[in-house]
Amino acid sequence: MIYLLKPLKVRSMNLANRLVMPPMATAKAELDGKASQALLDYYEEKSRGGYISLIIIEHSYITSEGKASNSQLSVSHDAVIPGLRKLADVIHRNGSKTALQINHAGSAAQKEVTGTTPLAPSAIANPRRGDMPREISQKEIGDIVNAFKDASRRGREAGFDAVEIHCAHGYLLNQFLSPLTNKRTDEYGGDISNRIRIHLQVIQAVRTSVGPDFPVQVRLGASDYTEGGTTIEDSKIAARAFEKAGVDIIHISGGFVGYTPPGLAGQGYFATLSEAIKSAVSIPVILTGGITEVEAAEKFLAEKKADLIGVGRAILQDSTWAKRAIETLRSKQSY
Repeated sequence: MIYLLKPLKVRSMNLANRLVMPPMATAKAELDGKASQALLDYYEEKSRGGYISLIIIEHSYITSEGKASNSQLSVSHDAVIPGLRKLADVIHRNGSKTALQINHAGSAAQKEVTGTTPLAPSAIANPRRGDMPREISQKEIGDIVNAFKDASRRGREAGFDAVEIHCAHGYLLNQFLSPLTNKRTDEYGGDISNRIRIHLQVIQAVRTSVGPDFPVQVRLGASDYTEGGTTIEDSKIAARAFEKAGVDIIHISGGFVGYTPPGLAGQGYFATLSEAIKSAVSIPVILTGGITEVEAAEKFLAEKKADLIGVGRAILQDSTWAKRAIETLRSKQSY
């Protein structure tokens, strides 16, 4: 499914058509979740020149009770589609492809933001933030599956090139995946096959909504890095099931409590996870995490640690990073 990415006109350097900007929350949307001019301007600046093959838009809430924070982007109702279309158009005019990440915060939501008690697989406080949640019912699980389905339709109608289902960073689907927060005794809890039941239902619903030829990605928290939490062996089982269910790309992350788990540092600190997942599936795998040097990105591709490279904070801090990286590769080719 690398056809999703726009190849740049360079002869052989891999990063030139495999560079991804992962989602980075900006809190630049309007208070009602619609795309603001500030948000459009931000993505216009980041995508300028088309040096990034795929830009994944920051996580967007699928229901009001699944909202993670104020000024978060919404994909929860049809009224947001025109603004999302403007956002996709800005990025396309600059020459990049774009995916919309869709999410429900679960117990990471806060009552002062949503006005409701957060939902979670089990009544266990989120380790990172949020109020004490209430356990979600099976009927509500069905409602959330349908909300993901509707959100994916809106993303496609708005002109995005793909949707990414968020199952990382301690949000709702990650909470179902992790034994730390999923203590259910029904068919949604217990072993890994039960803990990914909702994920497979979401993937099936999204695939039904967007059709067979529209790329669907999953952002996977492949290890909690916490005793008793999700392990890479769990995630290899999950990744194979996701591929079988129709997922086209798996985007690797890790760390249930924080995006950068203690003890992990340096270039590509999730590379061992991406390599393990890549060995388990035949679909492309995105490696994101701490990559700031173009040489490191090229090395991970050459060593087959991943198929695509995500560079987040470096681009967040310097909008010209991708331009300079690609120009560096081109200059090396001229010798």
